[in-house]
Amino acid sequence: MKASELFVRALEAENVEYVFGIPGEENLDVLDSLSRSGIRLILTRHEQAAGFMAATYGRLTGKAGVCMATLGPGATNLVTAAAYAQLGAMPMFMVTGQKPVKSSKQGQFQIVDVCEMMKPLTKYTHQIVSGDNIPPRVREAFRRAEEERPGAVHLEFPEDVAREETDARVIPASQTRRPVAEEKAIRKAVDLIETAKRPLLLIGAGANRKMTSNMLRKFIHRTGIPFVSTQMGKGVVEENDPRFIGNAALSDHDFVHVAFRDADLIINVGHDVVEKPPFFMHENGPKVIHVNFSSAHVDPVYFPQVEVVGDVANAIWAFGERVRPNPNWDFSSFERAREHLQAHIAKGTGDPRFPVAPTRLVADVRKAMPDDGIICLDNGIYKIWFARNYAARQPNTVLLDNALATMGAGLPSAMAAHLVFPDRKVMAICGDGGFMMNSQELETAVRLNMNLVVLILRDDAYGMIKWKQSQMELEEYGLDYGNPDFVRYAQSYGAHGHRVHKTEELLSTIESCHAEHGVHLIEVPVDYSENDRILNEEIRDLSAAL
Repeated sequence: MKASELFVRALEAENVEYVFGIPGEENLDVLDSLSRSGIRLILTRHEQAAGFMAATYGRLTGKAGVCMATLGPGATNLVTAAAYAQLGAMPMFMVTGQKPVKSSKQGQFQIVDVCEMMKPLTKYTHQIVSGDNIPPRVREAFRRAEEERPGAVHLEFPEDVAREETDARVIPASQTRRPVAEEKAIRKAVDLIETAKRPLLLIGAGANRKMTSNMLRKFIHRTGIPFVSTQMGKGVVEENDPRFIGNAALSDHDFVHVAFRDADLIINVGHDVVEKPPFFMHENGPKVIHVNFSSAHVDPVYFPQVEVVGDVANAIWAFGERVRPNPNWDFSSFERAREHLQAHIAKGTGDPRFPVAPTRLVADVRKAMPDDGIICLDNGIYKIWFARNYAARQPNTVLLDNALATMGAGLPSAMAAHLVFPDRKVMAICGDGGFMMNSQELETAVRLNMNLVVLILRDDAYGMIKWKQSQMELEEYGLDYGNPDFVRYAQSYGAHGHRVHKTEELLSTIESCHAEHGVHLIEVPVDYSENDRILNEEIRDLSAAL
């Protein structure tokens, strides 16, 4: 068969459902082969958005999402998405086209060394030089993308190779199981947990896997040990659990840091160095058990005393089977921290001011979303407010990026979430700056007949950087801009546009948009003027008093 046919069959053998992207002339044979397959092409308006969608598909399913681009500028447009997937541990498979490599007659037109470019951004990159190479290259790429720690992979598929005839056959996926932690390490960790006075569980990004979530929930319910989550560990265990202390949305000086301070043992599950450290180890601080698929990256603020390395779900199951709850455990200071945090969050939920205060915004979104509803955050100052104040009630219902922390991913991520879960409520929450970086994908969402709500938080500035500028006591400069009429902008794509004119309209507007079919954009003016007072001063002073 033609090599492009074999390539598509190899994708089918990996159970690929979608290919996101923008084909170029170098992909036309692959495109033709796709047209006769069961795989659905999702044509986007920018390669970056295709990459974000593929990465989010991988994040939600555990299977590598696939995206496609042409050579040169198409491939370079995937770079940010590659970094997004790689740092965020999202399995993603990229395929890019290339000019003929065996008899090229076009010089260096559009030619960049894409494989070399992708090396620092991926787990695996390779140029396919023969049709016979397709089965092993595709199988290896998917294996690398999906195994722990997941990430991005890339294959370059030149157009002359795509047209070759080949007798090669697809290599089926092998059945694998991850190694489990050593028994001695399990016993040492169990001894530390049982003899601790104030053990605390920390759930990080690497714990955000289906089986790990189940085992953590059982462990917490059996032992009663309180827990904290990082931003990317948010929702692994439901945050309306009475043992949930809070989310480490701020780097320090929050109520959850009182719990870290008072703990004498931290069971750190799924720690990922891409996230800002939720706590800092020091010589006289609590001991730390590192539980992860790989060993710890030791640095001046992280040097765990015990490492339990292997399948995380299995390790937590082993803890649950062996740990005997200690009647002398004292969680009173953790409970006080939780009570004060919840009281502080509740204080701003009814704030009537307009433009809308972040505390009221988060509260109203939480009221409007069902337990299984998915919010997809772009990047901005509001991300801190949602991480801290929005209680996730199911895994993977708060999709935020605390790894690359790129702007522009909110809308494409929500679109991918809708494809994976078409019967669930999905909302993209974007600042006006991040939204405009991939706003053209509104057309894609409308064309695909999606049901989607896009919440635009308008402050006419790059608000996060403006806040940092203020913290550094610098003069305001260079961060304000203008915006289109977002209502008419949405309508120009065939979406529904809405504008909130007073705070009491916000909740009802979101609810009515969720009740109607189609793509709905809601423009909400926001007031970030008290970010500094609340996040830097008020929280610091209140938590210090504990």
